[in-house]
Amino acid sequence: MDKVKITDILSSVKAGKVSVKEALDSIKHLPYEDISFAKIDHHRHLRQGVPEVIFASGKTVEQVVKIARSMYKKGNGFLITRASKKIHTSLRIKEAVFHSASGMISVGEEKKKKGNLLVLTAGTSDIPVAEEASVTASFLGSKVTTVYDVGVAGLHRLMDNKGHIKDSRVIVVVAGMEGALPSVVGGMTDKPIIAVPTSVGYGTSLGGLTALFAMLNSCVPGIAVMNIDNGFGAGCLAHKINTI
Repeated sequence: MDKVKITDILSSVKAGKVSVKEALDSIKHLPYEDISFAKIDHHRHLRQGVPEVIFASGKTVEQVVKIARSMYKKGNGFLITRASKKIHTSLRIKEAVFHSASGMISVGEEKKKKGNLLVLTAGTSDIPVAEEASVTASFLGSKVTTVYDVGVAGLHRLMDNKGHIKDSRVIVVVAGMEGALPSVVGGMTDKPIIAVPTSVGYGTSLGGLTALFAMLNSCVPGIAVMNIDNGFGAGCLAHKINTI
């Protein structure tokens, strides 16, 4: 439930269109709804500007479905990360969109897009994490542009997209292997950069630790670094910066 819906409810009570009891029924699950195995934070959007998002990994299909249906019933829509096609099918919600590249499911995406957020990847193998960032930011209401496979092994590909870098308000840079791309992009622009290391790479990439350390040790000042494979976190932060 967001500010607009609560304002509408209170205005309806004031105008005599809705009874106090009906209004209470509409907001009775504030601050959260306890369904035994989960406590659903229906008004997180009011506090943080980002609604509660369902992390499907580690949960049963039945648990994810019950949480999602509860959020859907309250009219909030929902976003599920690390989901599967089986979860999407089990929801039985016509409006639910399955984003296969990122493994995300969304309902109720913000239609009015703001700003200009750019998502870059070093390689094609980094796309799933980049798509998680892109889908998240778009769901929250950011206008998102994606440019994939422009890593340091062929910098001419990145140079061909200087226009996108110039026009953006904030840039998410996703890279595995040695994780060098955020530093390169950071040396080209004054825009805020959010670097996301991925677990893509050979043995000494150490599941993304090498890319993470490279990004944390970048000589370019002002680069924010997310956890390994955390496209969702990057999408949330980028959206907040993009819509300030």
